Amino acid sequence: MNAITPIGAASGVEGCGERVILRQRGQREVFCGLTGIVWLHRKIQDAFFLVVGSRTCAHLIQSAAGVMIFAEPRFATAIIDERDLAGLADCNEELDRVVAQLLARRPEIKLLFLVGSCPSEVIKLDLSRAAQRLSQSHSPRVRVLNYSGSGIETTFTQGEDACLASLVPSLPAKADATPQLLVVGALADVVEDQFQRIFSELGFKDVRFLPPRSASDLPPVGPGTKYLLAQPFLTDTARILEERGGVRLEAPFPLGAEGTTRWLRAAAEAFGIDPVKFQEVTAARHARAVASLDKYKADLAGKRVFFFPDSQLEIPIARFLAREVDCKLIEVGTPYLHRQHLSVELDLLPADVQLSEGQDVDLQLDRCIAARPDITVCGLGLANPLEADGLTTKWSIELLFTPIQGYEQAADLAGLFARPLDRRARLRV
Repeated sequence: MNAITPIGAASGVEGCGERVILRQRGQREVFCGLTGIVWLHRKIQDAFFLVVGSRTCAHLIQSAAGVMIFAEPRFATAIIDERDLAGLADCNEELDRVVAQLLARRPEIKLLFLVGSCPSEVIKLDLSRAAQRLSQSHSPRVRVLNYSGSGIETTFTQGEDACLASLVPSLPAKADATPQLLVVGALADVVEDQFQRIFSELGFKDVRFLPPRSASDLPPVGPGTKYLLAQPFLTDTARILEERGGVRLEAPFPLGAEGTTRWLRAAAEAFGIDPVKFQEVTAARHARAVASLDKYKADLAGKRVFFFPDSQLEIPIARFLAREVDCKLIEVGTPYLHRQHLSVELDLLPADVQLSEGQDVDLQLDRCIAARPDITVCGLGLANPLEADGLTTKWSIELLFTPIQGYEQAADLAGLFARPLDRRARLRV
């Protein structure tokens, strides 16, 4: 079922009137939440992700990660086979044995995530109790947590949200109410380092990141913690942080020169940073980012873009494309639209853009093919059929695997959209 829902524009500077959102409820085309492990295992460097699932789960993650034959990544799959499905084996005993073998082989592991999948949920394996039992058995050397990466009801970026939400209750309590900034959402190390330098130059005294690079460096949270979301899909994580006393800073997401500046300014204003100091620290970086986009504007200006709902990054990226490289937005679909977290982004979108929430894939395919956009942003499952129909596509999952946040990555983000157009032009020659 599809329905039209008006929502009032949020109280941002440039929003006005009501936006009409097409709410879609039908067949969906989604990628599995286990995919989040691909970037999370690179981030938390002494953590390990053990998927409790099938051989299909193992093939999915290994294919998505592009793991070389000699690599030893920090994820694996405890295979549920026919004996487990038939109830002929004690799954908890099998899991305990696999975990013991894993920790004996990999003594550097300090944090172990048991990641649920469709098969483990089908057989009702209680990974929450298993995590508690294993955490007690292997404490204090290893903490064991669990979350669901099943793709039955979620989109793939919700794997990161579920992971971080499982981690928040383990964060130490903040000892006092002194001001602290917490940046929430997995960022590439190079991007995190860039932001850390900017915050240091601005005069921030206490800036922490979640997830941390080490399980031994979990940030405290409590009164005095103000947090910035670096990713728009962290709904459950944000809710649990606020239950712990954290306060969210309202800001767009740090994509492009404009988004990054507004994101940093939200933190600076909340912590009383002198506006003159803010300008001194950010002006040159902002100018370089704007200049770096100039070479892509010739290719992207006026290009018509259609977003299928896939990653929940659609609205911030659409804002970047429309405002910083002059693209035209036909439809911006997102799996779930969190009105509060995206209020500033919604205000910055062109007033006439069609927004859609959820998916009825057949109807959206009809709208896309009828519109004949210059660029279609979609999941892997739709890309090949659309390419065969003559449309140029951009895989939405690539926007998660590539560092795109911050000033230095603004041109990289634009380049991700310019390259498919260049490829199409070369193939026509």
